[in-house]
Amino acid sequence: MLAMTFIAFLLVIIAMTTIQISHIYNKGLTLREVNQVGRSVSEDLQRSIGASAPFDVDVSSLTTRYILNDGGGRLCIGRYSYAWNYGKSLMGDSGAPAAFNKYDDNTLVRFAKVNDASASLCTDPTRSVPKADATEMLAAGDRDLAVHKFTVTNASTDTQSSQALYAISMILGTNDQTQLSTGDASCRPPAEGNGNEDYCSVNQFDIVVRAGNKSGGDE
Repeated sequence: MLAMTFIAFLLVIIAMTTIQISHIYNKGLTLREVNQVGRSVSEDLQRSIGASAPFDVDVSSLTTRYILNDGGGRLCIGRYSYAWNYGKSLMGDSGAPAAFNKYDDNTLVRFAKVNDASASLCTDPTRSVPKADATEMLAAGDRDLAVHKFTVTNASTDTQSSQALYAISMILGTNDQTQLSTGDASCRPPAEGNGNEDYCSVNQFDIVVRAGNKSGGDE
């Protein structure tokens, strides 16, 4: 009886340890995926903007290349344009803002990089995103990643050198709305018991990018 009790106790310990390791492993995969995507998007923006001329990001200007909407936004920098929908608008829940960006086949955009040398997506905000010219930069796989915030501000402009600095702030992460706090800026505490916290991760990425960099390369 003592031997059987010891073996049963040992099996329980092994099972609990295995479950805990599984939680840590899944959480680590989620964190890694969000961070990898965030770095990839940041680096892509730095390369593309570095190879472009300065552009107007004053949303009240008639020549703006930065379009904002409750459901998403657009940024047109020259050769490329970026279009995105926020996580809530992708879910289509009641009360959530409608998705701003759709492809020309009527499917929803997550975060797309588009060949758009004429900046047509910003000069005509009603235009659909041409899917043949677009590359999705966020995966809709197991982790269901989405943009929760994306802001661009002009930090400074030097007219003599034709260069400008832009500050970009992004909040990227998983899109299980039951796990996200108000404003989608963080995951809810595990004690609240909503969804599976192993598959929730949200991170903010802040970069400063220089446009008009003559030494900058392009893809």
